[in-house]
Amino acid sequence: MKKFLTFSTAVLLMASVFAQAPEKMSYQAVIRNSSEALVTNTTVGMQISILQGSASGTAVYVETQSPTTNANGLISIKIGDGTVQSGDFTNIEWANGPYFIKTETDPAGGTDYTITGTNQLLSVPYALHAKTAETVTGGITESDPSVPTGTTPGEMQYWNGTAWVTVAAGNEGQILSFVGGVPTWITVVGDNDVKNPTTGKIWMDRNLGASQVATSSTVAAAYGDLYQWGRSADGHEIRTSGTTTTLATSDTPGHGNFITSGSYPYDWRNPQNDNLWQGVSGTNNPCPAGYRLPTEAEWEAERTSWSSNNAAGAFASPLKLPVAGGRNGSNGSLYYVGSIGYYWSSTVDGTNSRTLYFSSGEADMFSDYRANGLSVRCLKD
Repeated sequence: MKKFLTFSTAVLLMASVFAQAPEKMSYQAVIRNSSEALVTNTTVGMQISILQGSASGTAVYVETQSPTTNANGLISIKIGDGTVQSGDFTNIEWANGPYFIKTETDPAGGTDYTITGTNQLLSVPYALHAKTAETVTGGITESDPSVPTGTTPGEMQYWNGTAWVTVAAGNEGQILSFVGGVPTWITVVGDNDVKNPTTGKIWMDRNLGASQVATSSTVAAAYGDLYQWGRSADGHEIRTSGTTTTLATSDTPGHGNFITSGSYPYDWRNPQNDNLWQGVSGTNNPCPAGYRLPTEAEWEAERTSWSSNNAAGAFASPLKLPVAGGRNGSNGSLYYVGSIGYYWSSTVDGTNSRTLYFSSGEADMFSDYRANGLSVRCLKD
């Protein structure tokens, strides 16, 4: 059975000398086998096709290559450098698009292609159409469109037919696409993501530290780790980590022990720091790149979209939230595992922080001590 290949990077253009049009395109992708495991440090067989008109259109160019994946399963090739099977890459009429790149991969290095992926080429390849300038005859009349200059790193301008309009910089992990004819940054739903169609938010499909997506509210492998609010993934979050009563005096304690506190303000850090888990660039953000802790308002929007305001509704939601319990910030013991779910937000509340709570009978937001260990579900920014 063939499966789809998930792209990790965009297709890029490689410029050639003498200001001529590019004759190759750089391409990168992460290769996984049928078990979703990375194929690392391995020579793979690939067939690359440029399709015209649609994802199932006519192949105007086909080549084969045998790249080697790196330690992260990544291959990097230049389309146009391979063994040509049909067509001529340099003679593709890019103005007659749309065009699509189809890749077929054999992780074993042969020609038994079991992984297939097709993606549309958007605006970048049309830079190749600049080749028509090589054959322009007659005079050229230039006009000054008064292109504005950017003031913020990453912002761009596009011509809407009457004026230049600024496109604000996107966030890490987003791609630029045309929506209604307007360049728009969009967040991609990845293989390990899930999207709530009601809120429009994209989340990781499992708790941070969990080995699988929950198939019921009480699957232990879906519980994941328990974080003290504001701490990074330093080992303290493991449910069986050791404990210490020595409070940290900085944002990085320098060890993986769960820090207990039996007195006000019940925090692992002294003095407290309210600015540790806000945004993808937040200090100690434990989520993967491009993800962050949700705010209280974002948790509230998810909760109010559930079919029922309790643990059953939490599991029935697109997020499939399990009742993973918590860890007592006073003595490090686990509590309510398999009966109550506690999930941190990035929102602070005085000396506490806001938390999503749900049980068999109810669900709500409340304030909790930062020394307690609770679940984390990361939101894609």
